[in-house]
Amino acid sequence: MAEPERSNAWPDAERAAEFEPSFVDLYREMQLPMIRLAIALTGSETSAQDLVHDVFIRTHARWGRIEHPRAYVRAAVVNACRSASRRAKRERSADALFVVEDTKLEADEMFDALSALPYRQRAALVLQFYEGLPQSEIAEILHCREGTVASLVHRGLTQLRRVIEQ
Repeated sequence: MAEPERSNAWPDAERAAEFEPSFVDLYREMQLPMIRLAIALTGSETSAQDLVHDVFIRTHARWGRIEHPRAYVRAAVVNACRSASRRAKRERSADALFVVEDTKLEADEMFDALSALPYRQRAALVLQFYEGLPQSEIAEILHCREGTVASLVHRGLTQLRRVIEQ
């Protein structure tokens, strides 16, 4: 009986599996870096952990259809942080109707300065300087042009300088 013909690209399926990360491998590799990324974007460790956990749950549900898992997870974390930022902004505006007593937070000044930036500026800065991504990848994640990324980074750095110099 003749053996079925195989593709020249991969000698066998087991060999191909060596080069494709399993979901568990991806989780082990990316969970902590993605939590750190989410903390930088949200300023909250608890929120970051919840968002990253949700991203991995959604990633697992779509696992068979994802071509580039690492890029997918990074983009999903950035998008989840964007959504959380929008929700928080809506909640703050709704809470502004009520009188709330100010409390002094003991937080890292850089996170305070970052959290004061508009989300896209904050995301561009974190992805460029914390994640070390090139502007082309940042543009893809933020769904904008590379020139827009450069502008977001420039405006974000200018705003951070103002805050730090005060």
